[in-house]
Amino acid sequence: MIDFLRGTVAHRETEYVVLDVRGVGYRVFCANPYAVGAGKDGEEVTMYIHYHVREDAHLLFGFLSREEQSLFRLLLDVNGIGPKVAIGVLAGGRPEVIAAAIRQENLSFLTKLPGIGKKTAQRMVLDLKDKLGAWTSAEADGSGFGLPEIAAAGPTANGAWGEAKAALLALGYTEAEADRAGQTVKPKLKGDETADAVTKLALQALFQQSLMK
Repeated sequence: MIDFLRGTVAHRETEYVVLDVRGVGYRVFCANPYAVGAGKDGEEVTMYIHYHVREDAHLLFGFLSREEQSLFRLLLDVNGIGPKVAIGVLAGGRPEVIAAAIRQENLSFLTKLPGIGKKTAQRMVLDLKDKLGAWTSAEADGSGFGLPEIAAAGPTANGAWGEAKAALLALGYTEAEADRAGQTVKPKLKGDETADAVTKLALQALFQQSLMK
């Protein structure tokens, strides 16, 4: 069982990074590949791993914190949520944000996460509300990322971009950084993209901008 990997980012795509660990390249699926290693290839990082086995593949899912790894595994316990949906959920916000939404039974927020419909959101609340004690203190003392701010940054007239911007803010990017990404991304949109796809394009734009600094 692999618990974590430490190595350098050799390559990244929209759904995964390739982590070079002493000359062996591991394909690690993650929520936001362009945020791994401060967005720089060759940067050494530690990724906490969930090793997923199915009949046709052995897959690695990676996280930058134990909290993400823990929440991912809790999400897998919810009927109807597989690893690809769970990783999409984590792309929609930091663990404490998602945990707060579940504890507060905020279905409006949860159904904005990629791959989550109303029934699945209800199951998340039912199955996980009492299992999220690890995040209770963060909510109580205000150290968590406040849910009201997320809600205020929700969908706008810009459709998928409004949701993508909310996801960027939830991931810790500033308003200015999100707006710069929007200036790059919005002219390229056809209008039928999902919020998840737009978020990935925005993260890629932020990655490219970081290389130009």
